[in-house]
Amino acid sequence: MAPSRGSSVRQQRQTPTPPPPPPLSDDYDSAHENEPLLTDSDLDTDDDHLQPRHDAQKFFAHQAEEGQHFTVRGVLVGLAIGVIICFSNMYFGLQTGWVSGMAMPAALIGFGFFKTVARCIDYPFTPVENVLVQTVAGALGTMPLGCGFVGVMPALEFLLKAEENGPLRLSMWKLVVWALGICFFGVVFAVPLRKEVIIRERLKFPSGTATALMIGVVHGNTDEKGNPKPQSGLEIFRQRSLDIRRSSSSSMDGIHAAGQPGAADSAQVASTATDFSGPTGENEHDHRGDWKAKIKLLMLAFGGSAVYTLISYFIPQLHHLPVFGLPLARHWLWTLNPSPAYVGQGIIMGPATTLHMLLGAIIGWGILSPLAKSKGWAPGPVKDWLTGSKGWIVWVSLAIMLADSVVSLGWLILRPLLLHGPTYYASLRERISRDGVSSIIFDFRAPRKGEYTAIAPLQSNGTVTKDDQDMGSEPDAPAHHLVSNRTTVILFVLSIIFCVLSIKYVYPPMSIGAIILSILLALLLGLMGVRALGETDLNPVSGISKLTQLFFALVIPSSNPNAITINLLAGAVSESGALQAGDMMQDLKTGHLLGAAPRAQFWGQIIGSLVGAVVSAGVYRLYTSVYEVPGGMFQVPTAYVWIFTARLVTGQGLPEMAWQWAVGAGAVFTVSTALRIIGHGKWWQAWLPGGIAVAVGIFNVPSFTLARTLGGLVNWYWRIYSRREDTPVIVLASGLILGEGVVSIVNLLLTSLDVPHL
Repeated sequence: MAPSRGSSVRQQRQTPTPPPPPPLSDDYDSAHENEPLLTDSDLDTDDDHLQPRHDAQKFFAHQAEEGQHFTVRGVLVGLAIGVIICFSNMYFGLQTGWVSGMAMPAALIGFGFFKTVARCIDYPFTPVENVLVQTVAGALGTMPLGCGFVGVMPALEFLLKAEENGPLRLSMWKLVVWALGICFFGVVFAVPLRKEVIIRERLKFPSGTATALMIGVVHGNTDEKGNPKPQSGLEIFRQRSLDIRRSSSSSMDGIHAAGQPGAADSAQVASTATDFSGPTGENEHDHRGDWKAKIKLLMLAFGGSAVYTLISYFIPQLHHLPVFGLPLARHWLWTLNPSPAYVGQGIIMGPATTLHMLLGAIIGWGILSPLAKSKGWAPGPVKDWLTGSKGWIVWVSLAIMLADSVVSLGWLILRPLLLHGPTYYASLRERISRDGVSSIIFDFRAPRKGEYTAIAPLQSNGTVTKDDQDMGSEPDAPAHHLVSNRTTVILFVLSIIFCVLSIKYVYPPMSIGAIILSILLALLLGLMGVRALGETDLNPVSGISKLTQLFFALVIPSSNPNAITINLLAGAVSESGALQAGDMMQDLKTGHLLGAAPRAQFWGQIIGSLVGAVVSAGVYRLYTSVYEVPGGMFQVPTAYVWIFTARLVTGQGLPEMAWQWAVGAGAVFTVSTALRIIGHGKWWQAWLPGGIAVAVGIFNVPSFTLARTLGGLVNWYWRIYSRREDTPVIVLASGLILGEGVVSIVNLLLTSLDVPHL
């Protein structure tokens, strides 16, 4: 709804400016003394922390006056952008399993739209409203993955065998009920986590921080009339430097130019200091035109990709160019798909990930596939999932994914115990020796300064409590901008009940106990996923789902005729919960840096999820009705990974020699993943192959991996070799992806009308 712009209303909304807090605690400073810095001038002394923190509190108080945290126009534009992203993600998800939230391009498109219609609207488009737009768009756009339409549903509908009580073909109504049932509880679950991971621990959430930086830059520091705005959250947090430094230092791929360790980090830090410092003074005009240049680049990339996609419909041979010769293309599937969208995906993934995927393609399709064929372990055609080497090497891929998931998520559990366990143990011993064992059981007094502090509530005026200040936590939004505990509890209980009833309605053989267990696993593993996302910018939803499948194989006996179906549905629930919680947390980080109301973002996410569940169900049914699935256009490799995992963990037979090679690969990548954890932050870590990336390179055909590798090399040249800021190349990649995703709708229409190819 449109905000009131009357002065009297603004005065009623005025939030008192809190007094300046004490400086951050010594414990927090020492914990971050090794943080990389922007420049020498950005080094903060203890006294320097006072003013930026006080400015941040004043900034939140000023933002509380904004009436545009939640608007109808912002929601509608976010939904429109989200539908575009949804079609794009469904298209690429069914092809390769790749899905992206597109937060930065969503914010840029929203900004460009409102700038275009600026003369036709009553009040200007603000950064906090842009946060709402990208939150709604991201929530809707990720539903193809969040509701299982790129993996679990194709596995149930097209790959489940008759002896496994399949296939399970759901009506459109049941698809919608399923999607609505699993799309809410993860969002509500994320709300109480915000205080801990964003305010108290200040995890970096690099993508959320980057989106906030871009929104702050394109909106500038002056209004439409050229009058200076109050100091923005972007500038305040640039002064404090912490979030930007932490984001920059760990978001790089670590493959350095000219073999110089540290070159990438220094280049990124330099670009951050230069390009995200906020538009001031004589640079204001440059930043005024900056958003126009980005929109122009986005549209050019979109147009070029759209034209290629339309041409490729009439010339389908473009999808499989025999760049290594016809024999390798015909017999071993070594072709190149020069899709601009897959090049764009590679740009976003970065050089380290794409080169690891290329390594996986070489291992899987260059070594193991010919070996399995020549030894007779996979006697069928190479491209056959059941009897050919294409299906045989997937088992090796699964073992690598499981090994990587177990080690990575295991470390997320052990890490806080190793870091804080000795301190907690010493504190516990001291308290027992002083007050006795009974004090631990019956005394719930508030901890003293320096001890662990539970999540503290805001004071009535919206400021942080003294305990939070002592712990060095961020200033928070006013209380009336937060989601109340009562609302959170009520919606959480309702979302759980609705999820249980929906799944029971869609698939009655799954017991209520099994459904509740899958939700509990989703919440537990979702906690680790949120922490991993905050620290590394990677949400391990794939590993989370595989661990859930592994756990359910121990709970549901293989003699159960519905064991495979239950296993798949349980994994889908855990993946959805972790994905929704992580997506919500990235958006909340963006909103926190820009002073947006968490309550507005929460309801925006709920609306986006609600609409996205319905839209994604319809888009899925549309694609699967027009195209052959699995087929040439949509090979649904992720669906095969899901069904093969379910069969593996439930003890069904593997192809000849598959388990021996799978065990060996799992052992190798158990060591590799452990070394990557040990080497976190070191220059050589990026050269150790990541298990998930290698596994993706194995189960996807080389044509996709080669195109992504080209994109990764473009990213390396632009950001690391040339040391340029990465926003333009990310905008370019987003345009390439959206162009093909949108025009795929036109190709779908041409296919349904049986328009012939050339």
